Amino acid sequence: MLLVKTNRLSKSLVGISLSLSLLTSGTMFLNTQSAHAATDAAAATTYSASATSASKADGIIRTAKYYIGKVRYGFGVRDTNRLILDCSAFTQMVFKKNGVTIPWGSSAQAKLGTRVKYKSQLRKGDLVFFSVSKPGRINHVGIYLGNGKFISNTTSSGVVIRDLNTGYWKDRFITGRHL
Repeated sequence: MLLVKTNRLSKSLVGISLSLSLLTSGTMFLNTQSAHAATDAAAATTYSASATSASKADGIIRTAKYYIGKVRYGFGVRDTNRLILDCSAFTQMVFKKNGVTIPWGSSAQAKLGTRVKYKSQLRKGDLVFFSVSKPGRINHVGIYLGNGKFISNTTSSGVVIRDLNTGYWKDRFITGRHL
C-alpha cells in the first residue's frame, strides 16, 4: 500500500497519475518499498501512451491473424457478415473490432494519422500502403506486424502474411501511417 502525505496533493488520486515532481517535493514514504512503487507508478504514467499503443497494436494484429483462411477477397466489397471484403474493408473491420474507426478505401485510410516514409520507421499496427497497378498510386493496404512482415487481404490468397522486403511487395511499398 502506498501512503503519501503532502500539502499540495488532493485527497483522491486518479489512476497512477502521480508525477515525478510530486514524488520529489513534499512526499513522505513510510518505507523504501513504497518509494519504489511510487517511482514505478510515476514512470508508468510517462510511458502509458506507448504502452497503450503497443497493447492496441497487439490486439489489432491478433484480430487480423484470426481471419487468415476465413475471409474471401471481393473487389470493392464490404460484406462483413459473409466475410467477403476488399483490402481496405478488411483493415477497417479489424480496426473497428479493436475500437478504432477508420474509413473504407485505401486512399482514404492513407490520409489518417502520421505519415511513415521509410519501412524502417514502421511500428506494429501501422497501416501500410502499396501500389499494385498504376505505379505510385495507392490501391492496396495492409497492417504492419513487425520484423518486415505485414498482413492483408489479397485477390489471390485472401488474408495472408507477406514480407515487405522480398518478392512481389518489395518495390510496391509507398507509405505507412501511424494511427
